[in-house]
Amino acid sequence: MHSLVFRMAITALGVASFYSNSAQSARADEWGCQVILCLANPGGPTQYAECRPPIRKLWKWLAKGRSFPSCSGAGFESSRPRYDPYYCRAGYTLSVRYGPNGRDGTCISDAMQPVSDSLCERDRGRAGKGHGFASSPRWGQTGGRRQCMAYATSRPLVRERPRYIDVTIDGAGKQRVWF
Repeated sequence: MHSLVFRMAITALGVASFYSNSAQSARADEWGCQVILCLANPGGPTQYAECRPPIRKLWKWLAKGRSFPSCSGAGFESSRPRYDPYYCRAGYTLSVRYGPNGRDGTCISDAMQPVSDSLCERDRGRAGKGHGFASSPRWGQTGGRRQCMAYATSRPLVRERPRYIDVTIDGAGKQRVWF
């Protein structure tokens, strides 16, 4: 709730400063300005029907590699479009490597997890034979008892919308927008 109130306040300040600019203030009917107003909405850029057409146009525009539209009189910055197709579920961190087949991602658990004791017995004397773990299983203490532990690995999840831009409006609110 506190986050929603904070985002609404930032939006209100951004819109107020947007309209209070000097004689060069932008009109809200300009496409770039419509996009900024829609992106500033705490409920999401397409919450309101009036925002859907300019935001859809923005996604198509950016997907073609074009730069973010301009809006005179509004204080905003945007990054260049970027691409990040993979992500991991909570408790895992993405590790990306470039190999012979291109970019390859793996999710590695943030903490060691208990695994079968047979893996620690089997790996005695030989390091790191792949069992779906980022490190060789090793003995550790869990709840006062000896347990075989390892960092688990899993395949990364693939984003439905892998491209994004970071938008900062009036230096106050930074938002990552996926398209």
